Amino acid sequence: MISLLISGFIGMFSETALNIAISDLMQVLHITAPTAQWLTTGYLLTLGILVPVSGLLLQWFTTRQLFIASLSFSIVGTLVAAMAPSFEVLLIARVFQAAGTGLLLPLMFNTILIIFPPDKRGAAMGIIGLVIMFAPAIGPTIAGLLIEHLTWHWIFWLSLPFLLLALVFGILFMQNVSTLTKPRIDMLSILLSTVGFGGIVFGFSKAGEGTEGWGNPIVIAAIAIGLISLLIFSLRQLRMKQPMMNLRVFKYPMFVIGLLMVFFCMMIILSSMLILPLYLQNGMGLSAFTAGLLLLPGGILNGFMSPLMGSLFDKYGPRWLVIPGLVLVAAALWFLSGITTASTLALIISLHSCMMVGISMVWMPAQTNGLNQLPPDLYPDGTAVMNTLQQVAGAIGTAVAVSILSNGMSDYLGSSANPLDPAEVTSAMTIGSQNAFLFAMIVTLAGLAVAFFIRRVIVSKSASRASMH
Repeated sequence: MISLLISGFIGMFSETALNIAISDLMQVLHITAPTAQWLTTGYLLTLGILVPVSGLLLQWFTTRQLFIASLSFSIVGTLVAAMAPSFEVLLIARVFQAAGTGLLLPLMFNTILIIFPPDKRGAAMGIIGLVIMFAPAIGPTIAGLLIEHLTWHWIFWLSLPFLLLALVFGILFMQNVSTLTKPRIDMLSILLSTVGFGGIVFGFSKAGEGTEGWGNPIVIAAIAIGLISLLIFSLRQLRMKQPMMNLRVFKYPMFVIGLLMVFFCMMIILSSMLILPLYLQNGMGLSAFTAGLLLLPGGILNGFMSPLMGSLFDKYGPRWLVIPGLVLVAAALWFLSGITTASTLALIISLHSCMMVGISMVWMPAQTNGLNQLPPDLYPDGTAVMNTLQQVAGAIGTAVAVSILSNGMSDYLGSSANPLDPAEVTSAMTIGSQNAFLFAMIVTLAGLAVAFFIRRVIVSKSASRASMH
């Protein structure tokens, strides 16, 4: 668990730490904002392609083999990124890092499902929640500090020793816990999955760039091809005796509700984690380090609340955590949709902290409850589906939030008498950001409507013993 948690922490840290360095990278590497965006898009795209195949990989390769492969990709990617002389080399390094994270996340969830009995899973998933949420939260703060005193390369130099430590730990202590069934590899399914999920992630990510946005023919074509490929992929999986991704997981209603909760949470987090730092820097004129520092209390609270929520879930089930959690998130986003440059920093820290505490009440309890309903032979498929949908949700949330922000700014400046006036640009940024937070609030209310159908999964002792076996 220590090996998995350290490497998971660094994987998630790398995902957000570079976001705060984007403006610095644009100056140093002489690239435009849409080009720099590819450092995030490339990362998400690799995850979107690799994670759906992870269910198959978990049934073909041992725990140790997958862990060592995952860490090897991450170490190579981090080392290349630390020494990257140009944008192209840095982009290749990011793809290697994403390959490592894409293998690690499903492996981590699957291992927990195997080695912990259902009545202890909430607490174990809570510890994962601490890692998954705490790492992205401190990423911007540490990155801001490193950029202020050193260079962006040090984001990666700092990560490298931890990855090497996790690899040594894993080689010495990791045991093989999964059962290998080695199902038939269907190349057409892999191709359809790659084109389907890759097309959707690419399309939505591309929509968040440039001026054309959703009207861009490439965006429309990518999303259309992705959806058609996914439809054919789904029909093929349902007809196969040994599918690459077993869609029988959708027959379990609590799994579907848990999946939707995770989908909504990922959209809320990634959209707000992108818009809020942008507003703090470009709207309120704060430095990257200060903006990162303001988001730290919420991230720390979320991280430390996750294990507590996991323990409460084990005792009381998901309903009394998920519904109040979503009400808290909706209220925080409602108030965030009214922030202006006159808003105090204390208010922004409080609202962000409330939102992150609410997310901790929803994410892990709903996810654990959903996975608990699956029989042990569907664990690899369940974790693959959940982790894939997280990447798709991240791409959709980010793209829609950026589009709403851009459109709000364009509409305001279009009707302005002096659109080049810095005060008018700040006002436009405020309007765009408020609209983006309203979008996140609507997503939260949709999640709340679904949450009323959630109920606790009672796992029989025989199923518990089967999962332990």
